[in-house]
Amino acid sequence: MSNPPVTFVIAGSEATGGAGVQADLRTLQELGVYGAAALTCIVSFDPKDDWNHRFVPVDAQVIRDQAEAILADWTPASVKIGMLGAVPTIEAVRDVLTEAKLPNIVLDPVLICKGQEPGAALDIDNSLRAEVLPLADVLTPNVIEAQILSGIESLESVADFGEAAKRIADHGAKAVLVKGGVDTPGDQAVDVLWDGSELVEFSRSKIGENRVSGAGDSLATAISAGLALGQDLHTAVENAKEFVTAGIQRAISAQTPFDVVWQGK
Repeated sequence: MSNPPVTFVIAGSEATGGAGVQADLRTLQELGVYGAAALTCIVSFDPKDDWNHRFVPVDAQVIRDQAEAILADWTPASVKIGMLGAVPTIEAVRDVLTEAKLPNIVLDPVLICKGQEPGAALDIDNSLRAEVLPLADVLTPNVIEAQILSGIESLESVADFGEAAKRIADHGAKAVLVKGGVDTPGDQAVDVLWDGSELVEFSRSKIGENRVSGAGDSLATAISAGLALGQDLHTAVENAKEFVTAGIQRAISAQTPFDVVWQGK
């Protein structure tokens, strides 16, 4: 049999398995793509502190070392970037991407997680905008991230999602998918793609009104899988939306106050 395509994942570990690299690798496996991952940070929830995040960055040189091993072994057909969370991490990823010139870079622009120093948010935001965002082929911000990156104070409608996507693309990303999801007004979860020339809406009926952990990670990773498999962007996004919607329908619960997307059958 021929080898499956390879997606190079650059993201954090989330120890309970609901998000981060753990969710990314499950998604790729389900979609027939081989995942190789460089860890950028380690996140562990604190059950004694309302399940807030404990965040530990991986040393920037260790990130470069992981990337060196992956790129010596594989020729990735796509890249998925998740949680970076520190300026030295962002700079290391910039260097890796610039040198390797990899195709189909999907950036899920996680700006900061609970447990990090609030004062770091602006530095991380500015660094991500300047160093990595212009290298992305596809950007997948949620509503809050889209507000920050677009400079639009409030996104209240699907039309606002589209305007935000276009403004964010002005920073250099070739395409932007604003994930309205459960935050979309009404009974539909709508994501809006600006592909560089037109706005396209991807809609599914909402499954409850609560956020489910791992949905955003899985959506971005499923898009990167579709691109690795040779799908055009619109097809990759449509298939990813369907995959994640099914994963939310199968969501599993444990002791955390939120459910978790289940990518399996």
